[in-house]
Amino acid sequence: MIETLYNLPFHILVPPNIKVRRFSIPMPSPMAVFSVILFSYFLVTGGIIYDVIVEPPSLGATVDEHGHSRPVAFMPYRVNGQYIMEGLASSFLFTVGGLGFIIMDQTHTPGKTNLNRLLLTAMGFIFILVSFFTTWLFMRMKLPSYLQP
Repeated sequence: MIETLYNLPFHILVPPNIKVRRFSIPMPSPMAVFSVILFSYFLVTGGIIYDVIVEPPSLGATVDEHGHSRPVAFMPYRVNGQYIMEGLASSFLFTVGGLGFIIMDQTHTPGKTNLNRLLLTAMGFIFILVSFFTTWLFMRMKLPSYLQP
């Protein structure tokens, strides 16, 4: 009964007999997919959504004791606010830290010599440490009493 109802429109309406060529989208290489994901990670951690909605200036300015205007890259005392350059710098450091972990993961691939393993481990560890401590320094610039007893 239900099958008859489903087939009823196809008895009344006849679909056209057209020949559609099959097309295939070539599969992207793994490195291309990785690059797109890494770039999107860079943009998202840089606060591109915040920058589009709020439209902050690229750099700020402060007046020193002599009355001169000095550029400021970090928006002080505001954790929820940022200048565009601050977001890009932080995003770069987050990406470098993530690349450090990816490099550390590459030490486990078979066929690497001991020297290459040592160099990859050292480079990944340095990337992670530089990223961590520089991000910590950025937070100290943003909030001077950050993680202080």
